[in-house]
Amino acid sequence: MPRGPDDRLPVSGASPVRVELLLASPRSRYVGRPADGPAPAPTTGPESHDAVTVRAYLGIVGDRYFNAPAHRGASVTLFAAEQLGHLARELGLPEGTVLDAALTRRNVVVRGIDVDALVGREFDLDTGDGPVSFRANRAANPCAWMDVVFGAGAFRALRGRGGVRCEPLTDGVLRVGPGLLRAS
Repeated sequence: MPRGPDDRLPVSGASPVRVELLLASPRSRYVGRPADGPAPAPTTGPESHDAVTVRAYLGIVGDRYFNAPAHRGASVTLFAAEQLGHLARELGLPEGTVLDAALTRRNVVVRGIDVDALVGREFDLDTGDGPVSFRANRAANPCAWMDVVFGAGAFRALRGRGGVRCEPLTDGVLRVGPGLLRAS
C-alpha cells in the first residue's frame, strides 16, 4: 500500500497502528515563560501510562484537560511518532537520535498513520478493549515551548505537524501497543 509522508499510512478505512505513549498529566508543565523552563513533573504519580480511561466528551481520566470547560471539544491530543524523526532531521541531530515523545505533551502518540490528516474527521481507535470514538476538531499547533525542550527551531519544524485536538465521543480504554484506527 502506498505510504504517506514519513512512511505513515494515509488515512482511509482501517489502518494498523501502534500506540507508543499514553500521557495523562494532572497539571500543565509548560506554564509561564518558556525561558524559565518547564515545571517539575508531578510527584503524585507517573504521567506516562500503560492504559488510560477515556470518558465521552470529557477526556482522559486524570489528565489536566479532563472536563475542563476551556478544552471542550479538544480534551485529547493525538500525535504521529514519525514526526519526531522529521524533527530530529530538521534540528540537524545525528541519524538515529531518538527524541522523547512525552516532551510534546500530547496524550496519545501513535505510529503508522497520518495523524495530521484526521482534522475534521471522526475515527475509532481500538487497542484491544473495544473501539473508542473521537472527532478530530482541529490541529494541535506547537508552541514556543518546543524550542526549549527539543532545541531552537523545533517550534517551526512542527508547524503543521503537531497532531490533532480531539473530542472523545465514547467511553473506553486505550492501551500502549498494537491497535487499529478506523477513520470515517
